[in-house]
Amino acid sequence: MIKLLRIAEGENTTLGQLYINDLFQCYILEDKIRDTKIPGETAIPAGEYQLFLNKVASMNSRYRSRYTKLHKGMVEVRGIPNFTLVFFHIGNYHTDTRGCLLTGSYYQLIDGDYRVLHSADAYKKVYPLLAKAAAAGQLLFIT
Repeated sequence: MIKLLRIAEGENTTLGQLYINDLFQCYILEDKIRDTKIPGETAIPAGEYQLFLNKVASMNSRYRSRYTKLHKGMVEVRGIPNFTLVFFHIGNYHTDTRGCLLTGSYYQLIDGDYRVLHSADAYKKVYPLLAKAAAAGQLLFIT
């Protein structure tokens, strides 16, 4: 089971912990939780969503060249009302999210907002597990 447990909110950010089979994997940075969606600036609503390996989105070429042996496609979260092309990817600040989920090994709260650190390390750790889950059609539970 894959679960994203949201643990804190900043002025423009939401910090979460990603668990796979009840084991903590990494921190997740999202945009702010909002009642009304602002494209690229709103966290995914709580719920259950399908994971999918997207092999055609434009981010694929960048990640394929950067992680040649690791990359099998972008892990996409599908079925989110009014959201499309939501991926797990690398980044540190809420300005990097574009409405997606950023992986991080650590986090900091600076000037009222969270950021994640060592994002690439966390991504390399969690990607094989997420890719396997996506290939098996597993769900992501966001609370």
